[in-house]
Amino acid sequence: MKRKSEQKMTFDKLGGTPALKELVARAELHRQAEEQVLTAVPPELITGTRFVSCNEGELVLSAENAGKASQIRFRQHEIMEKIRTNELFRFVWKLKVKVAPPRFREKPRFKKAPLSKENARLLKEEAGHTKDEKLREVLEKLASHVRD
Repeated sequence: MKRKSEQKMTFDKLGGTPALKELVARAELHRQAEEQVLTAVPPELITGTRFVSCNEGELVLSAENAGKASQIRFRQHEIMEKIRTNELFRFVWKLKVKVAPPRFREKPRFKKAPLSKENARLLKEEAGHTKDEKLREVLEKLASHVRD
């Protein structure tokens, strides 16, 4: 693994290549276009909506779920009317919406439900009826995990 200073030098060397400069310029142009398109989208639909492309009068957006995509399609005439006021998008005549769910979604941490007093009482009762000594110890230990 290279040290950070060596990694920076490698990136600096790439910064001079025309291909990388062109790629960065195209990414910046796409970011600006997305910014302008999202100003035409109603505020309640902006989160989870992304600008994909605009080719030959066809504007393509992506939504994070089907419900949001349907709402965008339902309000497409309103969105296109607003977007046509922008010089770059004055010839937009069609709006296409694709569903693209987010790649990574934070999974909620599994939270153990605390043991109720009733369940703790039942575990202690069962431990009293058990002949196996080790099983009895385990049941009593589980019963001690009661919520307060």
